[in-house]
Amino acid sequence: MTDSPHADAWRPSGSENPASATNPVSAEGARAALLAVRAEVAKAVVGQDAAVAGLLVALLCRGHILLEGVPGVAKTLLVRALAASLDIETRRVQFTPDLMPGDLTGSLVFDARESDFTFRPGPVFTNLMLADEINRTPPKTQSAMLEAMEERQVSVDGHPHPLPNPFMVAATQNPVEYEGTYPLPEAQLDRFLLKVVLPLPGRDDEVQVLRRHANGFDPRDLAAAGIRPVASVADLDAGVAAVRAVSISDEVAAYIVDIARATRVSPSLALGVSPRGATALMATSRAWAWLAGRTFVTPDDVKALAHATLAHRLSLRPEAELEGVGVSAVLDSALGSVPVPR
Repeated sequence: MTDSPHADAWRPSGSENPASATNPVSAEGARAALLAVRAEVAKAVVGQDAAVAGLLVALLCRGHILLEGVPGVAKTLLVRALAASLDIETRRVQFTPDLMPGDLTGSLVFDARESDFTFRPGPVFTNLMLADEINRTPPKTQSAMLEAMEERQVSVDGHPHPLPNPFMVAATQNPVEYEGTYPLPEAQLDRFLLKVVLPLPGRDDEVQVLRRHANGFDPRDLAAAGIRPVASVADLDAGVAAVRAVSISDEVAAYIVDIARATRVSPSLALGVSPRGATALMATSRAWAWLAGRTFVTPDDVKALAHATLAHRLSLRPEAELEGVGVSAVLDSALGSVPVPR
């Protein structure tokens, strides 16, 4: 995700107190609460503003997010800090090669008192699920996750069980250690609304991390870091409704379609952006625009979210990979080939 020219609009002022918003929550109150989430997460995580923005966009679009980064860049801490700043239920699952579908979805357990089997829900029945190292679990378990992510339900013994609302999966994966992993299939990657790559922090940010630890910061105790819930389900619902009301002109909608079509004719790509990907880019652009305080989408919003929304949906041709061509460069080329509406 690139920085937006409207990034300053994301910074909440210290005088706002979104936690005190009353029901029904106004759009302005919801925006203030969600912007305050960013400030709360920053108490634990340094220098990952783009990832925090991606998490907020995913929440507003009722989508899922994949966080990729080398070990030690605070992927898990980031999601835990987000969960601590939201008044919603959250659970963490460490994905391993021996994890079975029932370990996620739940299973039927015999109830001696009723002389019958009853369903015991698994950890997927939550509002925010942290799927840690999702690519370490086998395809059978990943398929169970696919149903939960797409259908918002799980099927056990042929019976569907709806998941709570809201429901979001925040998954992490390590891009450098592939031994013993199961790469996510394209169908599951496409179910992630966003993929955000967490870079190594800059020198100043890394110095700040060390200073915090020297002063007693414990990543296992977020409450001691001062993180508190500043947004609720009501704020999320109001934000979702407000994002859906953000207008998008015919010219900007056509701009999104032209970007998607440009990837489909790229000689470097075996798989371009599908109509689902174009729809996802429209959704994330509307959320970005709303968080920036506007009621309409601009081409700059589309550009700001293009990489995070589309890059993981693209597949390079083998010859392009051999030549060292990257997906990011191909997407940049597609973006540059499409005229920007005025």
